[in-house]
Amino acid sequence: MIYYTGDIHGDVLHIRDMVTMHEITDQDVIVILGDVGMNYYGNNHGDQHRKKKLNKLGVPVFCIHGNHEMRPETIPTYHEEKWKGGTVYVEDAYPNLLFAKDGEVYDLDGQSALVIGGAYSVDKWYRLRMDMNWFADEQPSDEIKSRVMQKLENLNRKVDAVLSHTCPERYIPVEAFLSGIDQSTVDNSTEKWLGQVEAQLEYGAWLCGHWHINKRIDKLQFLYHDVICSDDLKRRLL
Repeated sequence: MIYYTGDIHGDVLHIRDMVTMHEITDQDVIVILGDVGMNYYGNNHGDQHRKKKLNKLGVPVFCIHGNHEMRPETIPTYHEEKWKGGTVYVEDAYPNLLFAKDGEVYDLDGQSALVIGGAYSVDKWYRLRMDMNWFADEQPSDEIKSRVMQKLENLNRKVDAVLSHTCPERYIPVEAFLSGIDQSTVDNSTEKWLGQVEAQLEYGAWLCGHWHINKRIDKLQFLYHDVICSDDLKRRLL
């Protein structure tokens, strides 16, 4: 079974509780839709402590790239491996933690899933002012966008599911906007581009995180602390 949930920001207890509640085993997979929080400090002790705890659960954890974390391909300890039909980034010390490569398609319990990570941090300027980590490559690059569009062509613009960090522009949840943020300063270019992707794509379900809400609208579902499984997706695809 594949289990999907939203941003955990380093909260391993949330995943541990998932494993206990749903009786998840090493034959299953947990998918986190970005902002996992395992690559926030550049693999120093803070990252390693959380990685050890998450890896020790013994369950494969498949991680989408969020905006509040480094891209694994920029960290020297990661290498590429093939996993479920696509490429993932893995560290030898934490083999249960698998980080998706944007633009890859994975076979998750018989369902083809296109992964598109990244988003803009609305708290960018606060982070810079407070000397907190902010990552200049948080949004998809032109190279990543080109790879995704080429993948769509290869798939004849059809896929069972899309797993992204943020959502297409028309689904931006205004009710989740943070107070105190001047929305005119927010860069929605990733959401606009995802809107272009969605308009060209035939898909059965779209799952995303980022917005810290649990909500379903049309074929798209925002996940935060909620959990859904691959059987739920299969029923949508019938």
